[in-house]
Amino acid sequence: MRLIRLYVRVLGQLGSDLRLGAVLAAANIGLAIAAFAEPILFGRIIDRLTQGAGGATVTFSSLLPLLGAWIGFGLFTIGAGVLVALHADRLSHRSRLGAMANYFEHVLELPLAFHTSTHSGRVLKVMLEGSNGMAWLWLGFFRDHFAALVALTILLPLTLFLNWRLGLLLVVLVGVFTVLTAIVLRKTETLQGRVERYHSTLAEHASDALGNVPVIQSFTRTKAETGALRNIIGELLAAQTPVLSWWALASIATRASATLTVTAIFMLGTWLHLRGLASIGDVVMFMSIATMLIGRLEQVVSFVNQLFLQAPKMAEFFEILDTAPAVHDRPNAKNLDRPEGRVEFDNVSFSYDGKRTAVADVSFTVAPGENVALVGATGSGKSTTLGLLHRAFDPQSGCIRIDGEDIRDICLASLRRNLGVVFQEPMLFARSIRENLLVGRPDATEAEMLDALERAQAAEFIQRQSDGLDSVIGERGRSLSGGERQRLSIARALLKNPPILILDEATSALDAATERKLQSALEEVMKGRTTFVIAHRLATIRNADRILVFDAGRVIESGTFDELVAKGGRFAELAQAQFMVSDGRPPVAPTRPTLALVGGA
Repeated sequence: MRLIRLYVRVLGQLGSDLRLGAVLAAANIGLAIAAFAEPILFGRIIDRLTQGAGGATVTFSSLLPLLGAWIGFGLFTIGAGVLVALHADRLSHRSRLGAMANYFEHVLELPLAFHTSTHSGRVLKVMLEGSNGMAWLWLGFFRDHFAALVALTILLPLTLFLNWRLGLLLVVLVGVFTVLTAIVLRKTETLQGRVERYHSTLAEHASDALGNVPVIQSFTRTKAETGALRNIIGELLAAQTPVLSWWALASIATRASATLTVTAIFMLGTWLHLRGLASIGDVVMFMSIATMLIGRLEQVVSFVNQLFLQAPKMAEFFEILDTAPAVHDRPNAKNLDRPEGRVEFDNVSFSYDGKRTAVADVSFTVAPGENVALVGATGSGKSTTLGLLHRAFDPQSGCIRIDGEDIRDICLASLRRNLGVVFQEPMLFARSIRENLLVGRPDATEAEMLDALERAQAAEFIQRQSDGLDSVIGERGRSLSGGERQRLSIARALLKNPPILILDEATSALDAATERKLQSALEEVMKGRTTFVIAHRLATIRNADRILVFDAGRVIESGTFDELVAKGGRFAELAQAQFMVSDGRPPVAPTRPTLALVGGA
């Protein structure tokens, strides 16, 4: 039943091609009827001819209706076959690419928690293998399998009305083989699930290694990683071999059944004919029907075999497709025009797993254009707080407002259009510099892009690139240095020109000289916009308008740099640890004003 439900769901993925699918299904029914009618007509023609051999008068005109019907069914078979051949392939490939696009769009909307816990290699493998499996199913269904199923389930019982003795033998033989196939299915169902898990592990391991080639080469891990991959392959083969053995047995049984069925029909038909219970035409007809049905049976067995092998891949595809995005637009969500930038957190709480609280009862208000810093140790809740602001996830309780509007009532796309985020990891695409910049604003002109690069202190290294803005920077921007990647990421955010800016350790990969240049540029950029900064180096938040100190997901201190140092609390300890202050000494000279979150995520 699980396979049948999966089968029906795959067919339901045809979407707009369902009408064409219905036409092809009708053509398959016609082909099944034609394939069944031809041996019946042939048998009747043989009977007429044998009557002539017995002395009865048989004219060509008396055979003409039977011959005409036989030829007509043959011509229909050719025409319907052409229709199916022309459109089944196109439908299959078109639907496969459509399913891939839908899957890709869905995955991009899934919460960060999903992507954190699911390896990207597995996600890609599931997309490719799942969509390919469905394409095979669609193609096979409309080419052969549906006609075979119609012949076996509907037309086979009709043989009882032609000659119930020969028909009964045929039904029994097909029934026995169906039972044997069901036994093979039961034996291999659990085994094939294990095989697919090994395939996923293989994809994850290979993707992980290919994404860390510099580490593998530096630590001379090539043989170790290759050995680990070979071990996974060995385990996969060990799990796959029993499955293949069972299906080899089913394949042998299929071939044996063809010989046994035709032999049994011939022997029983001969015995019946000698007793006047079957004509020669009946024997010839049932021999042809048996041959045709055995061919159909082989198609069905091949189909069931492939369906069974592909089922875990397609099940994984639907499992991910059924994962609901944690964040989505509410009905009648509003579009957010460019806001003033007032941000309010009102008793906001959030937990990733429902057990350990990541953010607990956080409340604060940021005025438009204010620079506020959130400071704390790694895991204190700073990055989670800002993730809630741009709706990477939604809080379990409390409310976040921008200009008085609950952000859950705002259209997600328009909310994120008004937020600019520079992540600690640059997260660049393996595309050209131009394409990476246009992620920030697709309609930006080249002059605007160059201006953003200039303000991000990136213009100089862009000029050194062989193709300038059209230079391709490799996977995750690996052809650039760490500082160059970060400056390009900052330029992308500046080009977006959002009213609310989030800088998550944006200058961590820069050398001191470049960081000083960029700080002055960022000060200009932050004017007139609400800015949040996460920074490990407290010197970068020296002149923040306000600093919020986080601990275990809660705000435990709030104030300016000097006020917090004077309190002698948690922030003062952090400042002293970074030699920003010492007993009896004033804090060091300011470097720049900002709103910052200090520490790890």
